[in-house]
Amino acid sequence: MYRKLRLWQTSTDLKKIFLYFSLALGVLFVWQVLGVIGWLNPVIIPSLSTVFRSFGEYLSSGELFRHIGVSIIRVLEGFGLAATLGIGLGLAIGLSRTLDRMTDLLIQILKPIPPIAWIPLAIIWFGIGEASKIFIIFIGAFYPILISVIDGIRRIDPKLIELAKILEVPRRRFIKDLILLGILPPVMTGLRVGLGIAWMCVVAAELIAASEGVGYLIMDARQLSQSDVVIVGMFTIGVIGKLMDSLLRWLNKRILVWNVTYLGD
Repeated sequence: MYRKLRLWQTSTDLKKIFLYFSLALGVLFVWQVLGVIGWLNPVIIPSLSTVFRSFGEYLSSGELFRHIGVSIIRVLEGFGLAATLGIGLGLAIGLSRTLDRMTDLLIQILKPIPPIAWIPLAIIWFGIGEASKIFIIFIGAFYPILISVIDGIRRIDPKLIELAKILEVPRRRFIKDLILLGILPPVMTGLRVGLGIAWMCVVAAELIAASEGVGYLIMDARQLSQSDVVIVGMFTIGVIGKLMDSLLRWLNKRILVWNVTYLGD
């Protein structure tokens, strides 16, 4: 009986893995077939084998690792700044009705502006160095995190907040045990969204007089009409973004399990 259960579990796991990768592998297979039979213009859409060959060349030369390292540092700096300010300012706005009324109009006006529209001002304010690139990434990641914190506070049960006031719970404990724990799920979602946007913004950020980074690799290849290298850069950003998002999802599960355990004590 135990052996049958193990075999059924293994079969179920294999099915899940197959479903997870099936569509991506199917797209790659069709792409390669269309390239082999000559239905794709190699200048516009190169074959999958050509992309893999270029990927291997950039990987073996170490150039791809250099670009990846530079982009990761920029993303982490911009995202880290956005997370710090977004969570801090979100807590302040969410806990103060006065500050909420004062900032709501400005936030709603600035939030829809795409990060790429900030590039001219970023160059004027910070020049063409690293600060302007980090600023563009920061702008992209900041608002999803800020809004997630504010909305998370608003969704906390008002009865719990009223009860804390009746019991005269100290301010520090009120924020630590009720607010911070209560907003963890939406904040983790906001961090994941912000990180994804940060990777989208890295290409725009590396338009600013960059000589390194995956975004620079993509733009340089575009100017040289190297569509295979463009796709290598795009896939690289996608894979790294996926890995970092998976790390946040893992942390999310660990933190929320700790949250439930903590509240149950």
